[in-house]
Amino acid sequence: QVQLVESGGGLVQPGGSLRLSCAASGRTFSSYNMGWFRQAPGKEREFVAGISWSGDSTNYSDTVKGRVTISRDIAKNTVYLQMNSLKPEDTAVYYCARGRRRHIVATMQDEYDYWGQGTQVTVSS
Repeated sequence: QVQLVESGGGLVQPGGSLRLSCAASGRTFSSYNMGWFRQAPGKEREFVAGISWSGDSTNYSDTVKGRVTISRDIAKNTVYLQMNSLKPEDTAVYYCARGRRRHIVATMQDEYDYWGQGTQVTVSS
C-alpha cells in the first residue's frame, strides 16, 4: 500500500517562501518519478513540478519556473517543493503524486497513479 502525506502548507505573505514536504511509504519510493500538482478554487488541477526517480531530471511549469525547486531525499522517502517569491495566484491545494513510468517526468495527471490528500497554501497579505 502506497501512502503519500503532504505537509508544510500555510498562510504566507506575497513574496514569502514555503517548503512543502511529501512523505512516502513503501520501500520502492526511489524507483519512481514524483510530481507536485495544485488546484485553485474553481480551477482544474495543474502540474507544478516533477522529478525523476534518480533526482537527475526535473520539470517545471512555466508559471513557477525560477521560483520553485523540487528535490528528493531517498533516505527519508521524501519529496520537497521549495517555493519562493510567492504570489497570490499561487494560492491552491498542493498535491504530490507518484509517477507511473520512469522514462519521462510527466506533466499530465494520468501519468500519476497515487496521490496525497493535499496541503493548503494561501498567499495573502
